[in-house]
Amino acid sequence: MIKITLIRPDGCGHCVAVKKIIEKLKADYPEITLEEIDMLSPEGMALVQKHHILSSPGILVNDDFFSMGGGKETELRNKLEELKGSEKIKVENGIIK
Repeated sequence: MIKITLIRPDGCGHCVAVKKIIEKLKADYPEITLEEIDMLSPEGMALVQKHHILSSPGILVNDDFFSMGGGKETELRNKLEELKGSEKIKVENGIIK
């Protein structure tokens, strides 16, 4: 499973665009789960502070900071491929997450 978290406010145009990219990527990466957190909620504010998010959306991949202010499909695809590659290595070496 690959968890992508969008930390965003209501009415964010960049957030809608990123969400569409993620939904498109799900066709090639069905292991993606998407979580959206309102950046004005207590949980959202804590994540904004922890990851120093200055523009929305903040994007976390598997709870690690990925980007803020949007994201390009190619960048997300590259990250997903990197994660898939590291998962294969871990399985081949018998390491379980």
